[in-house]
Amino acid sequence: MKKAILTGEHFFTGDVACAEGALAAGCRFFGGYPITPATEIAERMASRLPHVGGSYIQMEDEIAAIASVLGASWAGVKSMTATSGPGFSLMMENLGLGICTETPCVIVNVQRGGPSTGLPTQGAQGDMMQSRWGSHGDYEIIVLAPYSPQEIFYQTITAFNLSETYRIPVLIMTDEIVGHMSEKVIIPDSRKVKTISRTAPKGRKDRFRLFEPGPNGVAPMPAAGQGYNVHVTGLTHDEKGYPVMTVDTQVEMMDRLTGKIRNNLDDIIMTESYMMDDAEIVLVSYGVSARTCLAAVDQARKSGIKAGMFRLITVWPFPEEEIKKIAERVKGFITVEMNLGQIHREVQRCVGGKVPAVLVGHHGGTIIPPEDVLKKMKETF
Repeated sequence: MKKAILTGEHFFTGDVACAEGALAAGCRFFGGYPITPATEIAERMASRLPHVGGSYIQMEDEIAAIASVLGASWAGVKSMTATSGPGFSLMMENLGLGICTETPCVIVNVQRGGPSTGLPTQGAQGDMMQSRWGSHGDYEIIVLAPYSPQEIFYQTITAFNLSETYRIPVLIMTDEIVGHMSEKVIIPDSRKVKTISRTAPKGRKDRFRLFEPGPNGVAPMPAAGQGYNVHVTGLTHDEKGYPVMTVDTQVEMMDRLTGKIRNNLDDIIMTESYMMDDAEIVLVSYGVSARTCLAAVDQARKSGIKAGMFRLITVWPFPEEEIKKIAERVKGFITVEMNLGQIHREVQRCVGGKVPAVLVGHHGGTIIPPEDVLKKMKETF
């Protein structure tokens, strides 16, 4: 049997690094359907999983792919799928099912230009609001946005750890540029890779309640077939998992679903600052667009402009308290993203008009040049 962790230095694309991160995290099931530019993740998992005791299944479409992932998770296996644009749209209903049934899994969206078939072979960041609100009803979600092949390796491990900790589907929102760029990826020894698995139930099986939260607000999760009563439904349900069609039960269930995220924001939200100590103009970005911002900040500093970057590693939950604090001490914000202003609206909301907040964005297809950002700085501030 081959190693699950390929320790050492490699020259990987982002898609391959994502697959290797999943294997390092303990993922042993992948349910997929080919779609550009995410197909390489499926191909890598199809090649590697049989050699590490895992299973790959190509399903008939993306609806079935995510359904298989949810089922595998309830069988006790860490599971993942990967898709892009149209496939992501097809997964939205079962994303809601995974949230309602508190099913840990990881969903990767290698974004491309849209809407509809759009630009299959070119990158964009146009699905960010869909990642937050794409399914129906109220819910909370965790979304990570890597900006390099090295980071997508680690963020995939983090995504699995978060999904197992909070019993929730976790999304990785990358894009075609990060997915297809090749860079050095260092994979550490397995002893240095921290992995987390869902909390197993204890005590008498006849008294077990499938959705009764533990001290951290998250219920322990057995696998089907271990002797516990496992009743899983997307209907409003009580702590036993059985449908109860009352407003009071809906309130109790929703408080649990949203509370386990809202009450743990400090442990979930991750950000990174670059040249922020004395920054007067703040670039807010994520994913591949943050690479643009690194160059733009350096160019601005050479021009005597005190710029800095605030990078969103966790896009959802949104780090609104941090944005609000920054707004108290700077001259303004520029959101840089490959869409027409999806996360920019969140920045504007949090800034609350205290200082100017402007957008540098476009329809996708190419990375935003640093010169466009520098030009906006000079024009606005």
